[in-house]
Amino acid sequence: MSVSRTVPFGETRTHVAFDHALVAADSHVRSPLDGWPGSECVVLISPAMGAGPRGPRFCQYLVHAKPGAQSRPAAAGVQRLVFVLGGALTVGGKPVSADGFAWLPPDCDTVCRCEEEATLLVIEKPYAALDDVEAPETIVGRVKDAPCEPFLGDPDAMLATLLPVDQAFDMAVNVFTYQPGATLPFVETHVMEHGLYMAAGQGVYRLGERWYPVRVGDAIWMAAYCPQWFVAMGKTPARYIYYKDVNRDPLSP
Repeated sequence: MSVSRTVPFGETRTHVAFDHALVAADSHVRSPLDGWPGSECVVLISPAMGAGPRGPRFCQYLVHAKPGAQSRPAAAGVQRLVFVLGGALTVGGKPVSADGFAWLPPDCDTVCRCEEEATLLVIEKPYAALDDVEAPETIVGRVKDAPCEPFLGDPDAMLATLLPVDQAFDMAVNVFTYQPGATLPFVETHVMEHGLYMAAGQGVYRLGERWYPVRVGDAIWMAAYCPQWFVAMGKTPARYIYYKDVNRDPLSP
């Protein structure tokens, strides 16, 4: 006898708290976004999620693009990272396939064009400029070409760094891959906030004082100083893509 793995009517794993949120795929609502005409989008994380200084300061969303769809530039002063979860697109004429990505600097008019169906993870954040430091140029790359190292020496927890470790960048986007049973080595509590997307596998995430079963398709927001920890569970590796803010003085506006 087969067992249904869908949630019962009236139930969801989605939970939104003052310093974190889990947005499960069972609660997604698709809608159009002005920046992606011809596509259906799901806004996973945005400042609308929470008021005040503890609310998100960035936006993370899914784009379900149809053939022929293309993007408009991000809002003025906003940087954009596009990660291809499935399908393919071109960024300024350069092909980007699954597990590829593109980072677009603020006030960039480069167009993302989908010649076939594609599923994209997009992260946007207002760029915090530094005096005498120019914003970086567009980057197009692939996860397999990114620097990848065991996290704190654990070969069962591999961390790939997509963007250069450079003061010009005020955001980092990394891909974390865990073998079954691997964990973060301790409960992290830090000034950076996170946006996270489960790209493969499953596990349990501690957020604050709650423990959440998570699986592919789930999104997580973590505010600054939200205690966090993860363990990969199941028979296949768990993998997530995550954002954090970096390289800026916490007292700056």
